[in-house]
Amino acid sequence: MAEHNALGKKGEELAVNFLIHKGYDILERNYRYLKSEVDIIARNEDIVIAVEVKTRSTPEFGNPQDFVKPKQMQSLVRVMDHYITEHDLDVEVRFDIVAIIKNKQGTNIEHLESAFYHF
Repeated sequence: MAEHNALGKKGEELAVNFLIHKGYDILERNYRYLKSEVDIIARNEDIVIAVEVKTRSTPEFGNPQDFVKPKQMQSLVRVMDHYITEHDLDVEVRFDIVAIIKNKQGTNIEHLESAFYHF
């Protein structure tokens, strides 16, 4: 496995543990529809949350959350529309980003709730 893939998988594990610690229920991991994927689908009270995890080893080239681009946001919305329909849910949907910097100096996790809106 390439080093950046291993870092991404580790970041997703950290994000899941972080969200569970905050009281979230994890409904799905790596949920795919067509060619798109949501890293984590979680639930907190009556809200279903699509969580995009971005992990970097350094903020040198920008914050991890800066790498979620509009096209990816549209794909996440499409996947979540499918998920909600497939599970016949009548809930509010929120889109969050968990941004992680993990390196030899330590780990920094930032949870950006409502990071972007359904367009």
